Amino acid sequence: MKVLHLTGPAPLEANSFVLLGDTGRALVIDPAPSLAAFEKALEGAPVEAILLTHGHYDHMTGLADLQKRWNCPVYLDPADAAGTPLMPAGPGTLGYTDGGTLELAGLSVTCWHTPGHSKGSWVLFCQGLLFTGDTLFAGDVGRTDLAGGSWQELCRSMEKLRALPLPDDTRVLPGHGPFSTLGAEKAANVYLAGKEL
Repeated sequence: MKVLHLTGPAPLEANSFVLLGDTGRALVIDPAPSLAAFEKALEGAPVEAILLTHGHYDHMTGLADLQKRWNCPVYLDPADAAGTPLMPAGPGTLGYTDGGTLELAGLSVTCWHTPGHSKGSWVLFCQGLLFTGDTLFAGDVGRTDLAGGSWQELCRSMEKLRALPLPDDTRVLPGHGPFSTLGAEKAANVYLAGKEL
């Protein structure tokens, strides 16, 4: 698998990822950049599916153009497909199964529901990489003061992340900011370490 990292427009600069499987097809996670940026990164590889970690607008700036270009399915929790300015994706999206695996573009992606930042937040795991959206950042967690956010749910999601059967060298690729590892976050991120806040 080849992984490409792109960023969305300033000032929010959401992280976006292209996963190129051995089939010559691609998955896109959180399509924030423009269609032109994706076409350059893909180098002709068709997009088999688009996976959204949650429904906030800054993670899907390029969604409509990308989906139209490849006519591919879009995965997003229905709770975040509200069709509002904050969560602009409307109906027509596919959901995830908690703990389930998607087989797409020759890749296996395991999905876990982690509400808190939004009702429909998920983390996605593929070949040693954990795409955490705005649930978990390097040294921090997502805000909970937006519509659908809940501090109590986010705390439960942190407990869930701590208990996942993933090794410490799992790369954490969040929706914003620098990358990390699961071990580093368990050791130094007060929200994931299970310490009293």
